[in-house]
Amino acid sequence: MSTYDTTTVEQLKARLDAGEKLHLIDVREDEEVAAGMIPGAKHIRLGTLPDRLSEIPKDEEVIFVCRSGGRSGRACEYLSELGYGRTVNMIGGMLAWNEL
Repeated sequence: MSTYDTTTVEQLKARLDAGEKLHLIDVREDEEVAAGMIPGAKHIRLGTLPDRLSEIPKDEEVIFVCRSGGRSGRACEYLSELGYGRTVNMIGGMLAWNEL
């Protein structure tokens, strides 16, 4: 059973278009992010999450993004195990986002 929520790229885009202020964290590698990120997202590579926990709100919804949804899912699992409140994985990752 997963310990985190999921969102689709369409749901996320609708929330962003509505002006909602969201905590987005992109866990891809530097060279992947260089090709483009969702506006407003913060870049924290998956491998550096343990060192950068202070930058992630513990009691607010945080949406994680990667290339296809795998690494962001691992980030959600990891943080939920540490007691983070609402971690959300964007299904399909940037591959799906770029098809919007």
